[in-house]
Amino acid sequence: MNRRELLFLLSALAGLSPRALAQVLEDPKRLYDLSPYGEATLLYFSDLHAQAFPHYFMEPPNLIAPKPLMGRPGYLTGEAILRYYGVPRKTPLAYLLSYLDFVELARAFGPIGGLGPLAALIRQQKAQVEAEGGKALVLDGGDTWTNSGLSLLTQGRAILDWQNLVGVDHMVSHWEWTLGRERVEELLKGFKGEFLSYNIVDELFGDPLFPAYRLHQVGPYTLAVVGASYPYVKVSHPEEFTEGLSFALDEKRLQEAVRSARAEGADAVVLLSHNGLQLDAALAERVEGIDLILSGHTHDLTPLPWRVGKTWIVAGSAAGKALIRVDLRLRKGGIANLRVRVLPVLAQHLPKAEDVEAFLEAQVAPHRNHLFESLAVTETLLYKRDTLYSTFDQLVGEAVRAVYPEVEVVFSPAVRWGTTVLPGQAITRDHLYAYLGFTYPELYLFYLRGEQIRNVLEDIASNVFTPDPFYQQGGDVSRTVGLRYALDPDAPTGRRILDLEVNGKPLDPNRRYLVASYGGRLQRVGEAKPGHEPRPIYEVLADYLKSVGRVRVLPEPNVKVLGRNYRLPEVMG
Repeated sequence: MNRRELLFLLSALAGLSPRALAQVLEDPKRLYDLSPYGEATLLYFSDLHAQAFPHYFMEPPNLIAPKPLMGRPGYLTGEAILRYYGVPRKTPLAYLLSYLDFVELARAFGPIGGLGPLAALIRQQKAQVEAEGGKALVLDGGDTWTNSGLSLLTQGRAILDWQNLVGVDHMVSHWEWTLGRERVEELLKGFKGEFLSYNIVDELFGDPLFPAYRLHQVGPYTLAVVGASYPYVKVSHPEEFTEGLSFALDEKRLQEAVRSARAEGADAVVLLSHNGLQLDAALAERVEGIDLILSGHTHDLTPLPWRVGKTWIVAGSAAGKALIRVDLRLRKGGIANLRVRVLPVLAQHLPKAEDVEAFLEAQVAPHRNHLFESLAVTETLLYKRDTLYSTFDQLVGEAVRAVYPEVEVVFSPAVRWGTTVLPGQAITRDHLYAYLGFTYPELYLFYLRGEQIRNVLEDIASNVFTPDPFYQQGGDVSRTVGLRYALDPDAPTGRRILDLEVNGKPLDPNRRYLVASYGGRLQRVGEAKPGHEPRPIYEVLADYLKSVGRVRVLPEPNVKVLGRNYRLPEVMG
């Protein structure tokens, strides 16, 4: 790895002031026209979550790590991640990497992502590589088809059609399966690329249902791409979506796939993974023969590749905010060197992909009034991503308790997806779907005993704060309104939740509390409230927003974290 070259490029991009960037963007080639390198180029994105239109996406203020994992990629945020990669504040790369100065930078650099700008950038980079005689593969790290308004309204079809328009070569999966097995298999029949997965097998017989890998000839070399879908789909989502399938993490099967690819002539092996950064790092130490892992699921961004053992790891960001270009210099038996470029998808400054824009317009036309109706205006920043708390989840909890005043505690799922709404922006249904775009969105009201509430929180903390990545089977910590507690992430299992209160009073382990939740299976543990008819959470929130007109959510975390410095973002702008 030529670290000096990489750091020079990163500093050249990161060092641009908003004014200098505006000058550069008068000629986008100065930002995106890259010199050739190596024999193969991988154009990689992950965790798009079907975000079809340019938007804002703030990185988390807090990524609380188990103590043994502190300070490593995947748990860096704010000043720490800027220091780690040598990125100055208030620069384009800082805008992608950190929550610091977010409102200021969002207004300076504009929205990110969107299917049109991302398509234009992919095409531009692929054409550039091929014009220089190289080979480019477009790789999709999964979580692409779901969790947006356009996805819900077309059951994923519009996003699949977009993949075909831009020429995605390979993809893997996770949230795609919440469309249901029948729908996923139907959509895959129309996918012009190839779905790869070593670990999706028939649950009864163990037979693989998809190719584990594919070989690509690159000049005198052979490159293998192995696919890994999220191994805990059946833990994270209602099991009826994937009846008859197993997604289990199987090191032996993965090792066999790598060895098989090598035996067929692969010089280098790339794992296109939706395992998450920490699990991929653990696998890199245990599975032999993987040269490079393109890591998705945890929404991390690694401007420089992470070396673990003999394997490079590159994470693919999220929400379409960046396209990762990985140029490979190959050799017989592996990768001689590589170059990683983070290409920001600055939506206002990229050339138009006219056919993609026309396609999106046709898809949106029947739904435009529904998606983009102004429901309310926010006076403060609404964000989702954080280990424990967000202003958006606080807003949802307040809305639920306003509509259902008898509810004492509200649980919100801690998914990593969800855009950001700037102070002064109108909140639309498209925003709500970006935060709440579940295919199982029903809001349930049910009773839990106090001891059950404590046990739920302990189970979640055990999952999130285990130091063993093989046991991290979910996202962040579920958010709550109506509860206050202290969290000790370093305490033994079962003793991390302290000083638990419900609406200002100590939790009574034997009392029944009326709880509301959505986007999960918590309601199965409790006793349903008689007479309650579940409604989609985005309908409940839309009605609330229209009734109040303006919202002002100041960050007031309900969790005290012991042994860590918990930070809050600037939300006023």
